[in-house]
This record gives sequence, structure tokens and C-alpha cells, in this order.
Amino acid sequence: MNTLRFFIACAALAVCGAASAQYQWVDKDGRKIYSDRPPPADVPQKNILKQPRGASVTARRAAAAASVPSAQEASSAPAAARAASATGTDKTLEEKKKQAEAAEAAKKKEEEQKIAAQRAESCKRAQAAKVGLDSGIRMARMNDKGEREILDDAARAAELERTQAIIQSDCK
Repeated sequence: MNTLRFFIACAALAVCGAASAQYQWVDKDGRKIYSDRPPPADVPQKNILKQPRGASVTARRAAAAASVPSAQEASSAPAAARAASATGTDKTLEEKKKQAEAAEAAKKKEEEQKIAAQRAESCKRAQAAKVGLDSGIRMARMNDKGEREILDDAARAAELERTQAIIQSDCK
């Protein structure tokens, strides 16, 4: 009776040892992955940090091949799944790509609208300044020292030229 218990205990320990067989590897994003299944075949051997004793590259490849459905299983799969696997596309991935592209387009459009609004505001200011410069009224501005100085004809012409350049670039 004691030998039977001993063999049962040994068998239980062997099963526990096999169940705790763990693989550890680093994926392409640099994250550590822990699994009881071997890593995919595309993971290089140098990225496998830990594997159970006796496991080898051939076991990984065999497990990867076993995960690929047979022709009979593939024929029983739904048509949409077969089409997705045949073309190599994933609907959720496609949807995420479309959402990302739509978000990027919306962001770009919003930025263009913001720039257009800034140009319109700049255009309005330049046109108002031009009206003041064309009126011939005496104009003053502050110099670097904070003193008020009256614009002479040369300064007025230079300011009018600068304002006209702003109008040409922003008022389209």
C-alpha cells in the first residue's frame, strides 16, 4: 500500500512539473512574454529567455505547424474567416487603420482651418492698417526706447509696403 501511495505521489509531482513548464521570451516590442506554449516561429532563438528542458527549435516549429489548420478544418471554417486568412488581412486591423487615418485627416483639416483663421485675422488687421496709412493722417509709433515718434513720409511708405506684402500673402 505504501508503494502505491509513493507511485501516485511521484506521478502527481511529474504532472505538476510538466504543467509548470514555462516559456519566457521577448517579443518584437521588447515586452517579456510568459506562456506554457512555445513562442511563435518568428521569434529568434536569442530572444527566448527560458524554455523547459528538452524543448527545442523543432518543437517550436512543430507547435507552430500544429496551430495552422488543416485543409479539412479550413473548409469547415466560415467563409469570412477563410477569406481573411487567404488574403492575409484582419478586419479589426483594417478598421483600426481606417480609424487612425480618419483621425489623422481630421487633425490635419482642423490645423488647416486654424491656419486659415489666423490668415483671415492677419488680413483684416493689415487692411485696417492700410486704410489708416492711405488716409494721410499723422501717425505715431513707439520706438525702442518707448518714446513716441511721428512717422515721416519714408517711414510711412515703408510701413505701407510691409502692409501691402501682408495683404498679398494672407488675403487670398
